[in-house]
Amino acid sequence: MDLLSRIAEVIVPVFLIVGIGYGYARKHPPDLAGFNRIALDVLAPVLVYSALASKDFRLADHLPLLLGGTILILGSGLLAWPLARALRVSPRTLVPVVMFNNCGNMGLPLALLAFGAEHFGAAVALFAISNLLHFSIGARLTSRAARTRELLLSPVMVATALGFASALIDIRPPDLILSGMQLLGDSMLPMMLFALGVRLTSLTRAGVALGFVGALARPLIGLAIGLPLAWALGLEGAAKGQLLLFAALPPAVIQFMLAERYRQEPDKVAAMILVGNALAIVFVPLALALGL
Repeated sequence: MDLLSRIAEVIVPVFLIVGIGYGYARKHPPDLAGFNRIALDVLAPVLVYSALASKDFRLADHLPLLLGGTILILGSGLLAWPLARALRVSPRTLVPVVMFNNCGNMGLPLALLAFGAEHFGAAVALFAISNLLHFSIGARLTSRAARTRELLLSPVMVATALGFASALIDIRPPDLILSGMQLLGDSMLPMMLFALGVRLTSLTRAGVALGFVGALARPLIGLAIGLPLAWALGLEGAAKGQLLLFAALPPAVIQFMLAERYRQEPDKVAAMILVGNALAIVFVPLALALGL
């Protein structure tokens, strides 16, 4: 009973905010273009840097977890490739959807609620590693025309590099400045969940059947890799829980932006992402039950 109560304490606030976003958008569809631009250019970089530069974050303590996250992303891609061939779906459409999860919109708030502020830096580090791979390997998988250099010089990637540098050399901004940055970055978490709820209003009946392919493959392949990987790396406690939660998260919303930019069947990608995020209500509690 205690475990069920703990899981409820984590997922209910998250899905409540998603539900509010969904309900609001059904009556008053908002234009998220401005928020997306602010989130990518300001809020996400500040969130990433302030978490990685925090005194509570020690990079050496989280290297096994970050290694596990990297292996999980690359391993998911390797398993997704033959699946795409078997299902006669373009690998450029399916593989990035299975590889990259929604560790920003959904993963960060869940990690904060499940494992506490003292372990939040590790979740942000996983988010940073995922973004680094997504904007390099993931972009090239989506399209040969992807300009990796342009993506890697984005504000989020620059903030990631500076954040890891601060953690390595132990040079940080004064506490007064860092506190302000953390306050600004933290404001992104509920807004990301609200925006996710807004996006779910775009899901159509026609897209549901198609969307189940990537929606199910993402968490199932992730957990199939994540469970033995956590054991192999000797992860315990919060580190094990973070890896399993990371493994079970739905497809990354940002993959739709890449698919749309490079015209790689964005309608199919959107269906898989939306169904996958709706099904998170099943897979997230499962991951928390395994990891808590």
